[in-house]
Amino acid sequence: MGTLSGLSYRDVVRKLQIAGFEFDRTAKGSHEIWRHPLTGRRTTIPHHSGDIPEGTVRAIVRQTGLSMAQFLEL
Repeated sequence: MGTLSGLSYRDVVRKLQIAGFEFDRTAKGSHEIWRHPLTGRRTTIPHHSGDIPEGTVRAIVRQTGLSMAQFLEL
């Protein structure tokens, strides 16, 4: 288990909101697109029950432009 394991949809969204991201729109299926109004960066978040897989969280963090350390501190 890595440092990004065990994060739920709510945990990830809370961190994104602190970083300044806002809900943009729903995507295909049960996914949501979140956008940062200043940088224009977008990321797609799966809105599923349970924990988000570690690789998916890693991809979300990469799309936000934050470092792993910055994301975990939020």
